[in-house]
Amino acid sequence: MGRGKIVIQRIDDSTSRQVTFSKRRKGLIKKAKELAILCDAEVGLIIFSSTGRLYDFSSSSMKSVIERYNKTKMEQQQLLNPESEVKFWQREAAIIRQELHVLQENHRQLMGEELNGLSIKDLQNIENQLEMSLRGIRMKKEQMLTNEIQELNRKRNLIHQENIELSRKVQRIHQENVQLHKKAYALSTNGSSQNESDEAQGEESHAQIRLQLCQPDQSAYEIGQRMI
Repeated sequence: MGRGKIVIQRIDDSTSRQVTFSKRRKGLIKKAKELAILCDAEVGLIIFSSTGRLYDFSSSSMKSVIERYNKTKMEQQQLLNPESEVKFWQREAAIIRQELHVLQENHRQLMGEELNGLSIKDLQNIENQLEMSLRGIRMKKEQMLTNEIQELNRKRNLIHQENIELSRKVQRIHQENVQLHKKAYALSTNGSSQNESDEAQGEESHAQIRLQLCQPDQSAYEIGQRMI
């Protein structure tokens, strides 16, 4: 059987209330952590017990979460006023232009341009950034080459297996051809022997017929002698 539905109301017994508070508090903090990790959300949780004890959780820092909350709340209130909304977007545009200018300047410096006025520390920072970028590019290149080599090896193994199968098929066909040649030679040999035997028997029969035709008639010879 399933658990019965719990009535959501204040627990009168202080011991049960404290036990329930401890369990629900741990479960709530656990859910807040999972939400921050799974959804990449910035979470801030503040809990005060009935005795005034503080429990809190923040995915980054509670101060930054509260500052962000206050800023967002104030911006939402300002957007309700059209004039405040215009000023807000003007400030946002100015911030974006400033960020774009900084990015363009950093890009030129990374390309080796506009380095005048930079200190040794700034130049060293740029050099470190370039080395880190170059290291990342090399790692990515090595990974791509490794993947290509593995793919080529896999294709080579497949082609090797196909060549082995083809060689086996060719060898099997060659053996079948040899067997067929042997059978054909045996049949042709037997046929020629039979033909020679038939020809020999035919010649003997013809010779007997010629001999019979060439024998003189004895009675006719005797009649001729009497007449002389």
